[in-house]
Formats: sequence, C-alpha cells, structure tokens
Amino acid sequence: MTLTVVVGSSGSGKTTFLNDVHKSHKCIYIRQYHNIRPYVTVSKIPNFDPTRLPFWDIYEREGTAATIKAGGTMAGEFTAGLSGGQRKLLLFELVAQRVASQSNLLIVLDEPFAGVTDDFVPFIVKRLNEMRQNHEILLVTNDHVDTLKEMADNTITVSAIDRTKVQVNKIEGVSREKTILALAIGDAYEYKGSWDDLRFFLDVEVFNNGALLGVAMFTLFVFGLFLATFWDSKEENAPLVLVAGGIVAYFCLNPYLLSLADWRNFMGEEAEALLHASKDMNNFLKSSLTMLLILIVSVVQFGITNAVINGLESSSFWVAMLMDSASMTFPFICFGLYTKLPFQAVEIIASMPFLFMIFFSTTFSPGSGVAILKELRYLFARFYFWCMIPGIRDDMENCPSTDEKNLLYMILSALIGVVLFLAVMGISSLMRSKKNKKMSSKKNALKDDEFRDLQIELYGEKAMDIQSTNHSTSSKKTEGV
Repeated sequence: MTLTVVVGSSGSGKTTFLNDVHKSHKCIYIRQYHNIRPYVTVSKIPNFDPTRLPFWDIYEREGTAATIKAGGTMAGEFTAGLSGGQRKLLLFELVAQRVASQSNLLIVLDEPFAGVTDDFVPFIVKRLNEMRQNHEILLVTNDHVDTLKEMADNTITVSAIDRTKVQVNKIEGVSREKTILALAIGDAYEYKGSWDDLRFFLDVEVFNNGALLGVAMFTLFVFGLFLATFWDSKEENAPLVLVAGGIVAYFCLNPYLLSLADWRNFMGEEAEALLHASKDMNNFLKSSLTMLLILIVSVVQFGITNAVINGLESSSFWVAMLMDSASMTFPFICFGLYTKLPFQAVEIIASMPFLFMIFFSTTFSPGSGVAILKELRYLFARFYFWCMIPGIRDDMENCPSTDEKNLLYMILSALIGVVLFLAVMGISSLMRSKKNKKMSSKKNALKDDEFRDLQIELYGEKAMDIQSTNHSTSSKKTEGV
C-alpha cells in the first residue's frame, strides 16, 4: 500500500485538490478543521476505545474520562471539552480503529499535523504507518514536510501558476484531472449499523442535549407567562388567544429549528470520519425527534389555551393547532436537514411560510385582499383553522361546507409544502443521476495509456491488477450487450 503526500505553496490549491479527490471517489476524509458535535461524550462513541488516545490518561487521573465531551462550538453555543488539537487526534484515532478490520480503502487527510503539538507527532506517524499497511493514504501537509516525504511513496506537487497540471514524483506537466482520477482507487468503507448506533443517538441527541433542555425551559416559561396574562379570557377573544398561542409555540421551537442546518453540516463531516453508520439514518432520526418536539409543544399549546378560555375543548382544535404549527415548522426540517443550503438561506426560505401566512391566509383581516391574489388563502392551514372558530367563520369567505372537509383541507394544506419539496428533490435526484452518467463517460474517456501509466507510477503492481480486473469486467459487460 502507498502513502502519497501533496505539497505546494500556500494558496496553490492543495485542499482543493483533496476536495476534488473526495468528490470523485467514496473515500474516508478528515478535513483540516473537521467538525464533530461538541456535546458528544467521547467515552460513549460506539466501537471506539478512547484509552488508545495519547492524552486520555490525563482525564482518567482527573476522574473526568467518563464525562468529557468532544467540545467546541455549534450553532453559536460553546461546549467545554477537548481542545482543537485533541479533537483532531480523536478523529484520527477513530478512523484508525474503524479501518483496522478492513483493507484496500482510500484515506484522505488534510493537514493531519495542523494544530497538534510536536509531542503528538510520533503518535500520528505511528498511526499512519499502521494504516498504510492495508490502505492507500493521501494527505496534504505544510508541517513536518521532511518527515512525511521520507515516509511517502509518492509526492504530488501542485502549483498556483498552472492549476491544470501537477508534478507526480519526478514527472512534470501531468494532467491534474487524470491525477485525481488515478488516485481514486480502493473499495468503499462498510459500516454495518447496530443497536449501539441507535442508543448512541438517543444518548447524544435526547438525554445529553442541552438544546432540548433549553426548548423545554423556554416553553415552560413563556406558556407560564401566557397562562398568567391570558387567564380568564372571554370566548369572543378566541382569535386573539389563538394567534398569541401560535406565535408563542413557533418561537419556542424556532431556536432548535434554526440549529438543524449546523447539525446537518456537522453530521456530514462526522460520517466522512466514520463516526456513525449512515447520514440518511441520522437525518431520519433527527427528523423524527424534531417532529416529536413539534407534537409535544402543540399539546402544551392546546392545554394552556383551554386553561385560559372556554369553547376550544374539541380534539379537532388540537389537530388544527398541530397542522398550523407543522405548516410553518416542517420547512426547517426539509431545508435544514435535506439540502446543502447555508444557514442564512435556510433561515430565509424556511421562514417564508410564516411570513406568507400573515399576508395571504386573510386570518388577520378576514375577507380582505386583492381579487385573484386572495385565492392563495386556500393554501394555508391557518385559513381552515379560522373557519373553525365561532363568530369568525361567518367573516371568512368560502369556508368548506362541513367540519370534515375543513379538517381534511387543513391537513392537506399543511403538508403541501413537504410534498412540493419531495417532488423538487426527486427531480433534482434524476438530474444528478444524468449528470453523474455524463461525468462517468467523461472519466472513462480519460482512461487512456497515459492514465494507466500514471496509475502504475502511483500504485505499482496493484494498479496493474485493478486495471486487469476492470478490463475483464468491461469485456463481460460488452459481451452481454
């Protein structure tokens, strides 16, 4: 197996080179400033032995080994724990332990020595030598270059002057694109999920997550204030009470919902460093947890509302409160967890249903609005919610003729945003699939004699074996056609 070092001056594109390798092949990737959720308890990471970390004995002597967290900042909240250099060693050791039982993987490391003091350098060098016995390693470094060059089988030099060419060992003017493709070698990592992963999620995201406690405390405070200030409200003031309750419920959930985009980014980088089995599974669990939180807040809203005013005891009012809340909060789940949009874009787009509800649902001014444009009210759950309220229903235009229809339309309107999102994501997936096929054809066109010679230069006899296997597979496919 080989260790390949990418070198070059600052700004020459070393990290960009690694990113492009990562995009072209499913590899294990640790970035220079790699993220891990700060509130993860290190000792509870499944299938990981923290005692192999070179600094772990410090926490054992202090008696904090069982509770020390990864540490750092996420969604603007700082969690005390490991230092930046210690977190890097944690991720490095995590990868080393995860890949020990497999072989023929591509491990990509961006600046493994950055932020790590010299006394830990021997530890990293030892782990690199252990991993290179069974895996291909590609790394970028600005630190300890001489040490790594002595260890390296290959050196790739990138330049800021001509970003289309690189130097591979002593061969100058090599196509950067072909080099990236030639480096994409090895099998994909296999991680079989287990109940330990589910228990780990519950431990990290439910039992030891300060964000949930924050939502709980804030919800109790504001609804306690709501109870005191709206106590003994008159039935004719039901619209005011419901508007206030809906706004309070929305802002109880808002901080947690806004953190989803950061959570998604951290989770993606954790998956690259093999912390857990599947990004999709973790997104599903996080979505389920968030929806459960929305459900609980709506129950609190329903209970407090009925404590301060009479006439809203029917369970259909609870369904209405839940659907009204879902229509304004589900977009945060969709865009926060299932897109790659940055935080600010998620905040703006996911907040649109709340803003549009004010403009188009006509609940704040029944019967008003410009003709044709006012027809958009039928797209909002709040419109059907208002059609349920005695005294207000008569002021609303074209409410459904029966309570059953009203409830059905309310549920459909609350979920229309999710349906549209899924449709757009499905179309995007098909477009990506077509794009990937084109990229695959382009890559195949690059696999000429120069490419094969380059792969042999990098990987030696192993490259010839893989090329022979690929040629045999390609021939069988052709014969099948």
